Amino acid sequence: MPAPKNSNESYCTFTLASDVTAGGLPSEEEIAKDMESNDSEVKKMALKAAILAMLGGEAMPRILMQVIRFCINSDDKQLKKLCMLYWEVVPKYQEPTSEELLAAASGGPPVQRKMLPEMLLVCNALMNDLTHPNEYVRGSMLRFLCKVKDEEILGPLIPSIKACLEHRHPYVRKNAALAIFHAHRLHGENLLPDGASIMEEFINNETDMSSRRNAFLMMFNEAEDLAIQYLARNIESVSSFGDGFALLVLELTRRVCRRDPTQKSRFVRVLFQMLSSDSAAVSYEAAWTLVSLSSAPTAVRAAAVTYTNLLNGQNDNNVKLIVLERLEDLKKKHSKILQELLMDILRALSSPNPDICKKVLDVVMDIVTIRNVNDVVGTLKREVQKTTSETDSSMEAKGAVYRNMLVDAIHSCAARFPDVAESVVHTLMEFISTDGDMQVVLFVRAIVEQYPNLRASILSKLLNSIDEVSTNQVMCVCLWILGEYCEDADTMTEAFETITEQLGPPPFIVQADEKEAQEKAAAAASETPKLVTKNVVLADGTYATQTVYSEAKATEQDDTPELRKMILNGDVFLGSLVSACLTKLCLRAESLIDGVKLKKMTVDSLLIMCAIVKMAEANVSAQRSSLADCQERITMCSRALLDPKAKSILKKTFLEDGKATFAAFLKTLKDKEANESKKDEEVVPTTQADDLIHFRQLRSMAVQGGDVDLDDGADLARATGYADSGSLLTTELSHVYQLSGFADPVYAEAFVTVHDYDIVLEILLINRTPNTLANLTVELSTMGDMKIVERPQAQTLGPLDQATIRSSIKVSSTETGHIFGTIVYDDASTMEKGYINLNDIHMDIMDYIRPATCTDEAFRSMWAEFEWENKVAISTSISDLLGFLNHIVKSTNMCCLTPHDAEEKGSFLAANLYARSVFGEDALVNVSVEKKEDNDGKLAGYIRIRSKTQGIALSLGDRITTVQRGLPEKKA
Repeated sequence: MPAPKNSNESYCTFTLASDVTAGGLPSEEEIAKDMESNDSEVKKMALKAAILAMLGGEAMPRILMQVIRFCINSDDKQLKKLCMLYWEVVPKYQEPTSEELLAAASGGPPVQRKMLPEMLLVCNALMNDLTHPNEYVRGSMLRFLCKVKDEEILGPLIPSIKACLEHRHPYVRKNAALAIFHAHRLHGENLLPDGASIMEEFINNETDMSSRRNAFLMMFNEAEDLAIQYLARNIESVSSFGDGFALLVLELTRRVCRRDPTQKSRFVRVLFQMLSSDSAAVSYEAAWTLVSLSSAPTAVRAAAVTYTNLLNGQNDNNVKLIVLERLEDLKKKHSKILQELLMDILRALSSPNPDICKKVLDVVMDIVTIRNVNDVVGTLKREVQKTTSETDSSMEAKGAVYRNMLVDAIHSCAARFPDVAESVVHTLMEFISTDGDMQVVLFVRAIVEQYPNLRASILSKLLNSIDEVSTNQVMCVCLWILGEYCEDADTMTEAFETITEQLGPPPFIVQADEKEAQEKAAAAASETPKLVTKNVVLADGTYATQTVYSEAKATEQDDTPELRKMILNGDVFLGSLVSACLTKLCLRAESLIDGVKLKKMTVDSLLIMCAIVKMAEANVSAQRSSLADCQERITMCSRALLDPKAKSILKKTFLEDGKATFAAFLKTLKDKEANESKKDEEVVPTTQADDLIHFRQLRSMAVQGGDVDLDDGADLARATGYADSGSLLTTELSHVYQLSGFADPVYAEAFVTVHDYDIVLEILLINRTPNTLANLTVELSTMGDMKIVERPQAQTLGPLDQATIRSSIKVSSTETGHIFGTIVYDDASTMEKGYINLNDIHMDIMDYIRPATCTDEAFRSMWAEFEWENKVAISTSISDLLGFLNHIVKSTNMCCLTPHDAEEKGSFLAANLYARSVFGEDALVNVSVEKKEDNDGKLAGYIRIRSKTQGIALSLGDRITTVQRGLPEKKA
């Protein structure tokens, strides 16, 4: 922090706004009187009140002499500490006169600072503490001197500080080294011209780790050559010098090698030595330093081994995530080296945190090769099997989310390496009845399409497991697989018999008496045991208390197949899918099965279809509105089986089009993944190898004399790798807010920087009057979940002068907030107080929203769980469905989870959007839009927003309402 330029500036980093006159703190006279008390507790309270009052802006000039007279020589340790705090905040220089200020403002000589005469007594007291026989008094005083920046105070104390370097106690020596470093950094040429040589002599004779580290810190910053020489002499002993010293050595290594790459060989040995340090911080920093300085395979391999050991040896989840980020950076350029350590990285899957497991799988899946795929898949299979273990508490904590991640990883391996598909698909099918069954059955569906040679074994396993399926959606996928891929006679016959066996005989309507019996059985099962207490007479004539438990009768186990239960419960969609599956089996069996058996299959299928339609008509359920669709589809299936003409038209649609559409869907997903991987590749540099290199030092003097160099912008763009500087400037200017008007006495504007949880305001203040404005303060307030952490300090602005102040604000949730305030100042000429009300700063929710992805199952689960919903009606001038969707996605900074083909034409569009805030809050959006012909082609519909908190739902709804009317910007 620079030294204060006038008495209105202070060294404190915060301001406590308190009204001294409101009774919260005693007055100056009361504090001065309490200082004279013989009770040390009264003195402490008075000194605390004086410090708080001075932090609040009160001058209190009388208190300084009272502290010198009554507190400075006290032996009370707490009072000494309060005195040190008081020396920090007390004004140490005389107030400049108004003539001096006006002369300096009009271009005259700057105001010369004059120290208060009382500070000579303070310096004498500080010197007494530096020579105190108690080592802790000396050490605390040396630590305090590290905060003093005034040359007039530090100068007389330098001999005493040097003497402390030879003290017997290491606490004094280490703080003396810091005090020497502080004084040499601020006033080295005047106070300590021989500071570097003093510290070199000190470090050569020092044995204490902390003292040696502090001495090396000074040499590192003030005399770099001496630090390098000392390191070269003691390179064998660096590991025994402590963690703090090792971290300084690493920082010195990075600084020297970046400035002069030829010096790398001098530090390689010590870097490899620190990789095996017992300290996790030292080994991590050493690995990072080694990779940043060298790309040699040996160095990268050593760093990767260190990262892997840290990943598996540390229990802190934050450390694991940081190390995984480093491994991911290494993977971009040194994937072959990481392939050697792939199995060690996979050991981190034992972590109970699902975020770490996801990061591990992201790192590993890209470096799987044909050589290690079997080991990787074997590890993943074991992890999947562990998820069903009831004794493993960590697996229970991760739950189905972890199992879905493992299934996706295995699916990725099977898609890239066909040889492992057969070994994993049967293992995963054992989990088709667990809570992660949807991911498993989708994986099986893709494998069946991609690997025809595995269809027979997969279908056989699926037929044996279909009675264990308990989820309607999973059952739908299983029936679709059986209908599409059963191609030989035996498999078709087995599939038909299994499905009809699971369905049971029609009808599929629960009779009234059966329903009543089921309700009674359920009520009886839910009854708790009854407790009956009564008094009885025993055989010997004595009385006793008897307690009887009456338990409910055990209900008979329900043996109804799962598929029949689903149909009886009124699942219309599943019923129509059953009809389609049976129809496909009958149509495909015409050329493979004899006529009698085929006729029986057809008749049974028709009876089941009729029973399903009857069920749909009689059952009142959530899918009742789909009755017309169900009737239409089952009617089409019946005609395909009964009418030869309809059969000839529909047979190709039933047997081939569905499979072809699914194959095209898989190809689209593969192409999408390929396109995303291409985007992740490194950007090709725009500067070619044969481009000219311009040296400004060799140009003519005209350019150096101030003429505009037209190539400076291009050189800067090449150096930074950023050519589109115009858009960057536009982005920065969009975060500048004008707080006051040009005609106000003080013009103010704020540059707002949003970084996750923090908002930093850089406020520019310009005095537009010919008078000096004293005690100019910007008083800020917030509305919403925002808290001001650092308030702006008071300033004194000369005529037409300007200053920039900062303020920090902490944000705790994702919602729209406002920052407002007032400028308060004192006019030094008229002695009047002025006020300026500032414009509000509106914080945009888009600063906290980040695009994210999730599975369809997770989206549906969160949609059902979240209780806050905001429904926004669509009102826009955009006429294109996809154009409107893209505009909403871009304007809300969200990710579209529903794939759409730009070539497809239609009058209706539905899509799910997902994003996460920097605070971990989920934002779900469903867009349902229709292009109505009777509404002049305008779009109509609703956008529904759901979240766990009210703030993000309302703020996102306001954002969508604001942006939906505007057309998307067209590229030039």
